[in-house]
Amino acid sequence: MLYADDTQLYITCVGNMVPTVKIESCIDDIRLWMRENMLALNDGKTEIIHFSSKFAGDGPVPPCDIQIGEVYIHPSDFVRNLGVTMDTAGTMSTHVTNLCRSSSYALWRISKIRNLLNQNTTEKLIHAFVTSRLDYCNSLLFGLPAYEIRKLQLIQNSAARLITRQKYTHITPILKQLHWLPIHQRAEFKILCLTFKVIHGTAPNYLSQLVSLRSSDRTLRRTSRGEIHLHQPIARTAFYGDRAFSVCSPRLWNALPFRAVCNVIPVF
Repeated sequence: MLYADDTQLYITCVGNMVPTVKIESCIDDIRLWMRENMLALNDGKTEIIHFSSKFAGDGPVPPCDIQIGEVYIHPSDFVRNLGVTMDTAGTMSTHVTNLCRSSSYALWRISKIRNLLNQNTTEKLIHAFVTSRLDYCNSLLFGLPAYEIRKLQLIQNSAARLITRQKYTHITPILKQLHWLPIHQRAEFKILCLTFKVIHGTAPNYLSQLVSLRSSDRTLRRTSRGEIHLHQPIARTAFYGDRAFSVCSPRLWNALPFRAVCNVIPVF
C-alpha cells in the first residue's frame, strides 16, 4: 500500500466560520481519487489549520472537529509544511523558535570537538548543520519584526565566532571575513535570486505569474541600457501584504543600484 505524502487542500473561509461540510466533501473526493490510483489517505496523520490575520476583529475561531474517515481531527495551532512550521497568524514565531533550538544544539555539538578541527573543517560543519538550516526557505523570513530576525542573527554570530575563535571582536568584520551576509540580507538575496530566475524564464510558472515588467517609455529606455524595471503593486497591509512575493520581489529588484544583463546566477 502506498501513501501520498504532503497532499494539501486549501479552502477560503469568510470570517471565523469554517465550512466543515465542504472540507469533508473535498477530502472524500480526494480519498476516492487516491483509491482509484492505488494510493491511501492516512486519516490519523491528517492536520487542519485555520489561517487568519492577527489583526482580524472576528474573534477566535470556534472549535470544530472535522471527520476524516473514522477519525475526528481538531484544528492545530501550527503545522509543518515541507520543513517550515506555519502558525495560524503567519507570524513565523514558532518556526523561528524551532530553528534557533535546532541550530543551537548543532552549534553545541560542534563546539565539543572544535579543538580537534581546523578552521576549514569547522566551517564545512557549520555550513552542513547550521547555515543550511538558516538558509532553508529563508525568503519567508522577509519582513518579520526585528526581534525575530535578531534571534536568528545571534545564531549566525555564534557560528561565525566558533569558526574564527574570536569571542570579543565586533561581529561585522568577522562576517565580512567569512563572506557571510547577515540574516535579513540573506532573505533579500534569496528573493532577488528567485526574481532573477523569473525574469530569465527559469522559475516555476506559479512565481512567474506574480511578477511582470513595468511598461512605460522611461522604463523601455532604461531597459535598453541594460536595466529591467518590474511593476510594483501596492499592498494594503504592511505585515502581510509587503511580505508577499508579488510585492517584495519588484521592490527589492527595482532598488538595486544596477541591474546588469546576464544569463546565469553566478554572474548576477
